[in-house]
Amino acid sequence: MTPSEHVRRDIAAEITAKILAELERGVLPWRKPWDGARVSPVLPRRANGEAYRGVNVIMLWSASITKGFVSPYWLTLKQANQLGAHIRRAERGETVVYYGQAAKTNQDESGAGVEERFRFLKCYTAFNAEQIEGLPEHFFPPPALDKLLPIATHEAWFMRLGIERILTRDVACYMPSKDVIGMPPVSAFDTAEDYAATLNHESVHATMAPHRVGRDMGKRFAKDAVAAEELVAEIGASILGAHLSLPPGHIVDHAAYIGYWLAILKDDKRAFLYAAARAQAAVDWLLARSPPPTTRANAIVSAS
Repeated sequence: MTPSEHVRRDIAAEITAKILAELERGVLPWRKPWDGARVSPVLPRRANGEAYRGVNVIMLWSASITKGFVSPYWLTLKQANQLGAHIRRAERGETVVYYGQAAKTNQDESGAGVEERFRFLKCYTAFNAEQIEGLPEHFFPPPALDKLLPIATHEAWFMRLGIERILTRDVACYMPSKDVIGMPPVSAFDTAEDYAATLNHESVHATMAPHRVGRDMGKRFAKDAVAAEELVAEIGASILGAHLSLPPGHIVDHAAYIGYWLAILKDDKRAFLYAAARAQAAVDWLLARSPPPTTRANAIVSAS
């Protein structure tokens, strides 16, 4: 794809249109592959094994479930060719995006050069390993079914974050004024992993505090700040769950937010990319503070 084609394409609008189509059907694209399943999602990965980030995670998850791909690996045409492999005929890839930074020099009123830095959005096409012939076997790992994190291990992970948690009767929430997470007992949830996934959701909320990541969605979304923050927590909890071998949990009133999310995305074509970037920043902080456990059990067990 030539630079001029990059200019003509409105990548943000394309991504927003795909997300809107899912939401209008009542589907949350960051959850749909694992709704009702006791299986942890696997992060999509580049040819070198590095995990994709931000909005790319959601878009590639969505493509994988729509097309039935099991392999988590996504490669460019060039990468496939370098490995002596080739894309099957008539296969269509998925758009992967990244933000870059550049600088240009402008002249001020005195004629002096002033450097101005700016960000830009670029894209390239990636193909799933199952669309490619001739790849080494390691690009096709067997699916890791029911590899869920033990609740005791997740508890140890959470405790290392240093975020205060209090017991509530029936509401899970983050209280910014007190900087605490409120959680009902594990017994109030259908499964122990639902408890852990909900705690992940609230942990993402807690990163809004200025002494953590710091995030104020009201600066961009004004009256829709609460719904926009919920979108960040939803996306963040799903990505975090993939790192921690937990499926996305369900917040009871998520359906109530769909209408708000639709309105936000229709009004601002970059809103989803913006939310996904903030979600990734939250996940980065949480995993830097408390790295993912390396030991995983076959099933999550209830806490006593």
